[in-house]
Amino acid sequence: MTDKLTPWDRVKLARKIDRPTSSDYISKVFDSFIELHGDRYYGDDSAVVAGIAKYNYQSITVIAQQKGKNIKENKKRNYGMPKPEGYRKALRLMKQAEKFKRPIILLIDTPGAFCGIEAEERGQGEAIAKNLYEMSSIKVPILSIVIGEGGSGGALAFGVSNEVWMLKNSIYSVISPEGFASIIWKDGKRAPEAADLLKLTAHDLIRLKIIDKVIDEPDEFTVDSMDNLVNDIKTQIQQFLDSHIKMTEEEIVSSRYNRFRTL
Repeated sequence: MTDKLTPWDRVKLARKIDRPTSSDYISKVFDSFIELHGDRYYGDDSAVVAGIAKYNYQSITVIAQQKGKNIKENKKRNYGMPKPEGYRKALRLMKQAEKFKRPIILLIDTPGAFCGIEAEERGQGEAIAKNLYEMSSIKVPILSIVIGEGGSGGALAFGVSNEVWMLKNSIYSVISPEGFASIIWKDGKRAPEAADLLKLTAHDLIRLKIIDKVIDEPDEFTVDSMDNLVNDIKTQIQQFLDSHIKMTEEEIVSSRYNRFRTL
């Protein structure tokens, strides 16, 4: 079944309302989680959930983009579209993780950064750019996992990592298919065609060496069917931690730098 899916089919699967969200992974993958709030500049952003987790007795900083499971939750979470304070909260927690030598795991699931006027007034572009800049030199291992939509700079600001993984039916792109079609052809209805051209699927991106790993998922993917996937992710996270814990700070930063220089 899945071999016959088009890129547009995968876009629709990545956006399904009953697809597991970041909070589902946090509750199932980690032994405990303490959420921390605020960017220390403006406020808290509920589209970004961040805090300290325990994983096999090891402390880890987890930072996740959070969508809702219904209209009410999506309004609260701004449909998973972070504002500047969300990116600044994420960076605050990443710098804290560096100080206390905690590995960082980021879960990516966003249509893109929020583009409302208030976000622009509070420095959306600067907040994203600063994340990209600062993440490049953080001295602890960083792992990013695209669990649903990885849209535009909103996702890239969580993606400057030692490794980037994707679930099989997730997507990762500099722009949405609708945005591409509207800009290039002035016709948003050509989004399925744009999805094919963008090479946004996990299959495309592993072939192009943009990402490091594709994680299998059930064809009917919901919270009720994610246990096997969770076990797989837990095993692979442990392997990532084991391989990077032996590295010096200079080696961690250098491996991240070299990863992006070779793209």
